[in-house]
Amino acid sequence: MDKVYGKLRNLDAYPKINEDFFSRTLSGGVITLVASIFIFVLFVSEFRLYLHTVTNTKLVVDTSRGGKLHINFDVTFPAIPCTLLSVDAMDISGERHLDIRHDIFKKRIDSQGNVVGTRQDGIGAPQIEKPLQRHGGRLEHNEKYCGSCFGAETADDECCNSCEEVREAYRKKGWAITNTDLIDQCKREGFVDKVKEEQGEGCNIHGSLEVNKVAGNFHFAPGKSFHQTNFQLLDLLAFQTENYNISHKINKLTFGDSIPGIVNPLDGVHWQQETPSGVYQYFIKVVPTIHTNIRGHTIQSNQFSVTEHFKNTETEMTRSAPGVFFFYDLSPIKVTFTEVHTSFLHFLTHICAIMGGVFTVAGIVDSFIYHGQKALRKKQELGKLR
Repeated sequence: MDKVYGKLRNLDAYPKINEDFFSRTLSGGVITLVASIFIFVLFVSEFRLYLHTVTNTKLVVDTSRGGKLHINFDVTFPAIPCTLLSVDAMDISGERHLDIRHDIFKKRIDSQGNVVGTRQDGIGAPQIEKPLQRHGGRLEHNEKYCGSCFGAETADDECCNSCEEVREAYRKKGWAITNTDLIDQCKREGFVDKVKEEQGEGCNIHGSLEVNKVAGNFHFAPGKSFHQTNFQLLDLLAFQTENYNISHKINKLTFGDSIPGIVNPLDGVHWQQETPSGVYQYFIKVVPTIHTNIRGHTIQSNQFSVTEHFKNTETEMTRSAPGVFFFYDLSPIKVTFTEVHTSFLHFLTHICAIMGGVFTVAGIVDSFIYHGQKALRKKQELGKLR
């Protein structure tokens, strides 16, 4: 065993020096203290990096098919009453959703931005309770009221018992109502008076849309949309002026759930033109994104980039309906974000490198100072230093 121990001692790469031969210096003590502080600072910095997560980014081709796209929005129109504001959506597959009301909420706001009232219904007033005449005649005993659709009926037994139902029937026919005073239901409900009461008010509209995962658009406009000969038109009420102030502020717009650390480029955007009547257009490129945090929780959402364009309807050769339009298209590339921790072995390697590197550099500096001082003293003893 003594021979084995002897061979192991011969392999010692760190031979020990007797303490009697040590020569400790003031400069060595100062260098040791500075090196120790430096090692401690670097260790704390590396430890903080080890505790924080690292996000790995990867680009892949999006091979998913079908599915739905969830759009969340919160937009404020300071000069468009809630009674007039409508939301429409359509895509390249031919699917159209006009005057959307599901999951749409409106808040009436005054000129100072204070909330006046909140409601979930869309354009129109509540259905009347007092029965009108049935298509111009008197109601018989136990006969239910059936209001006229004023030529927009698709069947003899179709009824329009409210102003909103008449306007909806006209929209389906591709007709526009330019004077609601001629509609008995609208006169009885006081629809025009309610709209006039809201003049000078604004509207905050927020909610969500679920659309097909294909290119399309959604827009906010004053009036009801209807289609005629492949063109989209707006049913603008006659008592309103032709110039609608469509200035707006986008408080929030996301395509899917929010992703930590991602700032949407349209959040907080405020458009206010010198001639606010016109068409505001946003061309959006939606990028599918998957975010996986350190706990393994995955969020499948989207990022987007956007370009903006404003078209003044007063100076354009072709007359366009005022509104705010969001045209979106999907990118074929998917982005994946994955949060991971730095491995402990990687952290240990860095710590060893820090300690060994600082110790080695400090030894070089100490050796340089020590031998320099020694050479100076020797020259001074020989009288060569002047």
